[in-house]
Amino acid sequence: MQLQVARIGKPHGIRGEVTVQVLTDAPEDRFVPGTEFVVEPASAGPLTVHSARWNKDILLLAFEEIETRNEAETLRGAKLFIETEELDEDDDEGWYEHELVGLEARVGSQVVGKISGLNTMPVQDLLVVETPDGKEILIPFVEQIVPEVNVEEGYVLVTPPAGLFEINTEHEGSDEVSPSVDEEDQPGAAG
Repeated sequence: MQLQVARIGKPHGIRGEVTVQVLTDAPEDRFVPGTEFVVEPASAGPLTVHSARWNKDILLLAFEEIETRNEAETLRGAKLFIETEELDEDDDEGWYEHELVGLEARVGSQVVGKISGLNTMPVQDLLVVETPDGKEILIPFVEQIVPEVNVEEGYVLVTPPAGLFEINTEHEGSDEVSPSVDEEDQPGAAG
């Protein structure tokens, strides 16, 4: 089985470098010179890493097979994969997007949506949950908010802080702002 580790973005400079959206939590291990990737579409690959460097928060890759900006432009949107045999079987520390997409998001026993993606971010990852009415809710993928991932039974358990699912919805006819979770003052409390 193959695991997607990146998506190629736009060309950078004139020597064939490209920006990539990193989809792995170990870029320093995945993008070393000499690493060969399976590419989707197959016509764009395979690709072998020539060099990898960071420009602020953006990873730039150069491939042995790509020498010009025009060649790099043809890679835009291509997906980079590795063989999962390279992964440690006993690695219980994380989840990959392909394992999570399609799982039900549950609060208690109530289904509140389906996982439609995983945004990997520098500080913490975000689960993308699509609600039954088509809205997308971003949920911090941390143990306090997502205490259980059960791939076998097809769900993730979510314990959202108050207002997480309402944060992107507008309450018609109400100009009232909901208090944040951290506020100690409750409406009607004597002060």
